[in-house]
Amino acid sequence: MKPQVLLRKIHHWGSLIIMLQVGLVICAGLLLLVKKEFDWIQPATVKGADLENVPTQTMKDLFAAAKTIPELDLNTWEELSRVDFKPGKGVVKFVAPNNWEAQIDTSTGEVLQVAFRRSDIIESLHDGTWFADWFKLFVFLPSGLILLTLWGTGIYMFFLPHWKRAQRAKGRKP
Repeated sequence: MKPQVLLRKIHHWGSLIIMLQVGLVICAGLLLLVKKEFDWIQPATVKGADLENVPTQTMKDLFAAAKTIPELDLNTWEELSRVDFKPGKGVVKFVAPNNWEAQIDTSTGEVLQVAFRRSDIIESLHDGTWFADWFKLFVFLPSGLILLTLWGTGIYMFFLPHWKRAQRAKGRKP
């Protein structure tokens, strides 16, 4: 079998095998690219009251404010998924495992915003961990390797006619 035919078959069947996974990765990746543009994906960061000074609230006070929010359903620090400090905006974000986020002013301790955060769900779809931790290694990693192979075979198939045409033209010239 000619290399061109083999590569075309690899390209054809490889595309079919990874069609769904790559489609999911592309769609989720596109949403992640614009997550800061749409509050539906990731809530916009609200600015605190005092942006010029060092925060006056302790972490204990800030967490106490977060514990009062029913959507977060928090009792201990260990239950938190993430704490995100935004010193330039005077706010700290507490993110619960259920993907609810509370933004609390670091100067006043006031809860500025409570919103659902979809970007973490989209990210887990993008890397395959939404299905199961093993899924990314045994489904998404092979799909990535197949995609790399498709990329290589596609480049080869694209440039092969140009290379052959150049070789023929070189052979005709005296």
